[in-house]
Amino acid sequence: MNKILLFNPRSANNKYRIPNSILNIAASVEGKYDWVIVDGNCEHDALKKITDYLDTGEFRYLGFTVMPGPQLRQAIPISKHIKEHYPNTTMVWGGYFPSIYDQVSLNSGYVDFIINGPGDHAFLKLVDALENFEPYELIKNLIYKVDGKIQKTSKADLLDQDTLPPLPYDKLDKFYPLTKFLGKTYLGNHTMAYHSSIGCPFTCSFCSVVPIYEARWKGKSAANIYKDVKYIKDKWGADAIEFHDNNFFVSEKRAVDFAKLVMNDNMTWWGMARIDTMDKFKDESLALIRKSGCKIIFFGAESGNDAILEQMDKGGTQSGAQILRFAERLKKFDIIPEYSFVLGTPAPTSEEVMKQIDFDIDFIKKVKAINPKTEIVIYTYSPVATEGSELYKQVVEAGFTFPQVLEDWISPAWENFDLRKNPLTPWLKPEMIDKIRNFETVLNGCYPTVTDIKLNVVKRKAIKLLANLRYHTSLYKYPYEIKLLQKVWRYRQPEIQGF
Repeated sequence: MNKILLFNPRSANNKYRIPNSILNIAASVEGKYDWVIVDGNCEHDALKKITDYLDTGEFRYLGFTVMPGPQLRQAIPISKHIKEHYPNTTMVWGGYFPSIYDQVSLNSGYVDFIINGPGDHAFLKLVDALENFEPYELIKNLIYKVDGKIQKTSKADLLDQDTLPPLPYDKLDKFYPLTKFLGKTYLGNHTMAYHSSIGCPFTCSFCSVVPIYEARWKGKSAANIYKDVKYIKDKWGADAIEFHDNNFFVSEKRAVDFAKLVMNDNMTWWGMARIDTMDKFKDESLALIRKSGCKIIFFGAESGNDAILEQMDKGGTQSGAQILRFAERLKKFDIIPEYSFVLGTPAPTSEEVMKQIDFDIDFIKKVKAINPKTEIVIYTYSPVATEGSELYKQVVEAGFTFPQVLEDWISPAWENFDLRKNPLTPWLKPEMIDKIRNFETVLNGCYPTVTDIKLNVVKRKAIKLLANLRYHTSLYKYPYEIKLLQKVWRYRQPEIQGF
């Protein structure tokens, strides 16, 4: 029986997280096929590690998890090398990138199959079919090519997350010491990464979650979340949690139940939420969540302009007024709101684009005036291929196109696109990008992120002193003195580097 190699390409330098997505696949094949994991974040030479396994002749199936951005730098050249030197292997990609950009992935010639969404059942069924020379056309959540044409099978219903097998943490520990994945962050000295749910019930047209999960969400029960957290805490010493769910706080009851369970474990935690969802939580729920160790929550504010929120198909009831009100509300619970904003959406004229940017810069300053502890993350709008959305239609009409060759995605310009820093969109002029980036520099100087644990009190005071005048007089151009300090001190931007 052929073996399986699972690869988690490097996503960050010197920062390791439990590779949850690839561990889910490992859990699905555990006891049925022999498997190994190679984590690009932990390997000096991931290609050599992989080829050492392949040289044994025992491994036929390779599963790569591929997110847009940094992971492509390893996923693309390594996949290409494998197909050239080990042509009898079967290359399967999963994750957001291939699910959204399936044509460019399959046209590369070195990706054989794509798992389109959750792979808990699809990957195992595909391997079973290939091993037994059986048809795979009826397996759900697959994308592949036949006679040069892309074929997509139907989407499977989201599985009850409590019915899935437990993640094989102990076996991962044999490949890489699990303590290696518990890094020091703003939250704690040994921070674990965890996924407690999949999907999101909303359809924001700028979000890559939408085309994959189609407004669906499923979460583990609070009891099962706590069981995993407690296990990793007791065995390997985790003292903090980053919940990497797209939307951890969909259910108030689940969030409160988990808070009650973890209350006495002295753990600090972080998760993502929607403002309009969490603003409906009762005061006692928010107080309980904070008491349990929840220190900071990420919210997609996107824009203070209600017309832009509508253009983005933000959905729900979120408005500019609510964004401001909720930032103030969280102050009394000592929960830090981490608001992300997306600047640079398309508009009929350049003047309107600039006007929108100016509006949100002023709005961000209003948020900081109301609650200075609010963390602000700024992205520039990067299109997502969400077919059928009005915003994507505007993007195409404006002349924007994605790379048609897979290797082009690892150029520096397109990597910045994936990080939502330089979107290469025709309606955003250089002076607009400069204004956004310069304001961001001044803002981060005036209000350095609390998540940069290496920035001490003296450095914070020094950079704030430089930035204060600029911030309060709206002098954002040429903030070279602030950029110099940020570069010398290696200022951490959480939207790029995490905590």
